[in-house]
Amino acid sequence: MTTTGEDHAAVPAGAGPWWWVKWRSAVLDIGLAAVSALECGARGFGFAADAGIPSFVGVLFGVLAGSVLVVRRRWPIAVVLVSIAVMPAQMGFLMIIVGLYTLAASELPRRIIAALAGMSQVGMLIVTFVWLRQGVDQGDLQFGDWFVPFGAITTSLGMTAPPLLLGLYVGARRRLMESLRERADSLERELQLLAERAEERAEWARGEERTRIAREMHDVVAHRVSLMVVHAAALQAVARKDPEKAVKNAALVGDMGRQALTELREMLGVLRASDGVAGRRPVVPLAAVGAAAAAAASRAAQDEGASADGPCLSELDELIGQSAAAGMVVDLSVEGDVRGYAPEVEQTAYRVVQEALTNVHKHAAGAKTHVRLAHRVSEIAMQVENEPPPEVASASSARLPSGGNGLVGMKERVSALGGVFVSGPTDAGGFRVSAVIPAA
Repeated sequence: MTTTGEDHAAVPAGAGPWWWVKWRSAVLDIGLAAVSALECGARGFGFAADAGIPSFVGVLFGVLAGSVLVVRRRWPIAVVLVSIAVMPAQMGFLMIIVGLYTLAASELPRRIIAALAGMSQVGMLIVTFVWLRQGVDQGDLQFGDWFVPFGAITTSLGMTAPPLLLGLYVGARRRLMESLRERADSLERELQLLAERAEERAEWARGEERTRIAREMHDVVAHRVSLMVVHAAALQAVARKDPEKAVKNAALVGDMGRQALTELREMLGVLRASDGVAGRRPVVPLAAVGAAAAAAASRAAQDEGASADGPCLSELDELIGQSAAAGMVVDLSVEGDVRGYAPEVEQTAYRVVQEALTNVHKHAAGAKTHVRLAHRVSEIAMQVENEPPPEVASASSARLPSGGNGLVGMKERVSALGGVFVSGPTDAGGFRVSAVIPAA
């Protein structure tokens, strides 16, 4: 089906009868066909008289020819050809005008439109020239011979050029509107896709932030609380036998609790400050969601370095001293020249040692532990290895719960900095945790 400028893609297909997309278009075409049929039927009397046939035959021929205009949207070429065919009978002038307009406004190739328009103009020129010549020769027209070619050319141009130009304009305008509509639909789809991607990236950023917060909370709480439980168990065991040692253990439990509370307050303060900043942000439009999500994702990655105001390697002695005070036999060996690293590197190395010692308290109480730290040219390596726990200490150790997230958190921290993390049991029955982190 060939569409014209009067059809719009915005109207759903099938809304009108047969090949019409709208009922209004069907009514218009039927009305034009009726007027054309009346015009051709009225001229059928003169055609029948000139051809020497019965009048009703000429009228019927004219009505049928004029009714072809009803299919102008579906077959515009047929309408133009029929108008050219009935032109010698001096009928179908409305069909010529409407047919040329429909043809020019359609999606047909320009060469076909030009050929049919040229045929219509030549046919109109010949018919008009013959009709005017007969009028001048018979004395019906009181003009000179110069009027015949002038009238023929003027009439042919007046009958074909205006509808042709109007149809070309309407067709070009319709194509432009369709192009703009397609671009708008494409932009809408792209915005929807960007919104979906932005939502996915925002969800990913929120998941990364939740994982980071959970890891920080685990590192802050698990070690301190584990030491508190160990000291509390020791306090319970020596409370009556050695009051002085009990008082010392109670002081250690208090110190551990205060340190854990201080670190928790600092972390919760950062979270509340972040929530307050987020609450004051204005609502962004849909077009800015993608950029906001990307910024949130990059901000989540940068927070690893922003939160680097935590522990550092210089505090390892204090950390090991706390474990030793809880009854663990632990020794520290350092290789290489001690130097400073990026805050996130030192914090990650500290957390690895801290979590490894916490696991020893949980699963191998009383076992001798070796902590090794190696400063290399372009990396820093650490290893925490414990021997098998003694049977007596293992049986009497405090039962500490384990969520199974410590090793996962250590591996995530080290991998985020491009390092390597390995953990597993040793041949001697102990457990080893090793990590290598790039210095840069």
